[in-house]
Amino acid sequence: MISPKNVSVHGGHSGTFCSHAADTLEKVVERYIELSFDWICLTEHMPTESISHLPVEEAKAGFDIISLQHRFEHYFEEARRLAELHKERIDILVGFETEVYSGYEDEIARLIARFKPDLIVGSVHHVNDVLFDGAPEDYRRAVELSGGIETLYCDYFDAQLELIETFEPAVVGHFDLIRIHDADYLERWKIPEIRDRALRNLERIKELGLILDLNVRALAKGAPEPYVSAPWLEVAIQEGIAIVPGDDSHGVASVGLYIENGINRLVARGGSTNWKKPDIGRHTA
Repeated sequence: MISPKNVSVHGGHSGTFCSHAADTLEKVVERYIELSFDWICLTEHMPTESISHLPVEEAKAGFDIISLQHRFEHYFEEARRLAELHKERIDILVGFETEVYSGYEDEIARLIARFKPDLIVGSVHHVNDVLFDGAPEDYRRAVELSGGIETLYCDYFDAQLELIETFEPAVVGHFDLIRIHDADYLERWKIPEIRDRALRNLERIKELGLILDLNVRALAKGAPEPYVSAPWLEVAIQEGIAIVPGDDSHGVASVGLYIENGINRLVARGGSTNWKKPDIGRHTA
C-alpha cells in the first residue's frame, strides 16, 4: 500500500502575521519541507476593518485596524515570495481564512478583489458577533446571546451555510468547531434541529464540490477527535465529499502534528487518501 502524501489544506499561521501563533512564516514553511509535504495551503486569518472585531491578542500586541491591514499585505508578499522560492520542493497555495461577523461579506469581497488569493478557507469563529472559540467564558456568553446552547449550534450552522452560499470557499474549515467547549457535543448531534442543519450544510458542500478540512488541531488542544467529528465524517465519506487533512499549524511545533492520526481515522472509515487539491482561484473570482 502506498502511504498517503503529506498535505495540509489549512495551515501556515505564524507569529509573523498572527499574534496567537509562533515563529516566522519562513521557518514554518521550511518545516513543511523538512517533513516532505507535497503541497500546503497558507491560510492566514483575514484582518478586520472594524475596531469592535479587533481580536484581543492583536490589540494587546499594539495593532490597530490600519497596522493590521498593513501586516496582511506583508503576509501576501511574504507567502508568495516563499511559494516562488521553494516551488521546486513544495507546492504552496496562498490564501486566507475567513471570519463571520457583522459586515464580513463586504470585507471578504474587498480582500478577494485586492489580493486575488489562490483559495479561501471558509471558517466561522463568531456567532452573534461573539468570538466563541477562545476562552470558555466567551463561549458561555455566546450561548447566552443565542438563548441556549442548542440555539447556538443552530445559529452556527446557519452562519456557516450563509458563508458557503455567499463565497463558495474552496475549503470549509473545521466544520463543527461549535463543539469546542461543549463536553456533551455528541448529544447535540441527536437533536433534530441541529442534526438537520449539519446534514443540510454537508449536502450543499457536496453540491458545490467544496473540500472539508479534516482539522487535526483539535487533537493538539485535547479534543477527543478532529473536526469533522465521527458522525459527520461518516456522512461525508458516504456522500463522496472531498476530505483533506489540515494541520491548522500555528508555528513550527504544530506543523504536521497529528496529521497521521487524522489520516488513520479517515482510512478506518473507508475515506479516500487521493487528496483533492483546491482549484486555484475557482471560488475567489
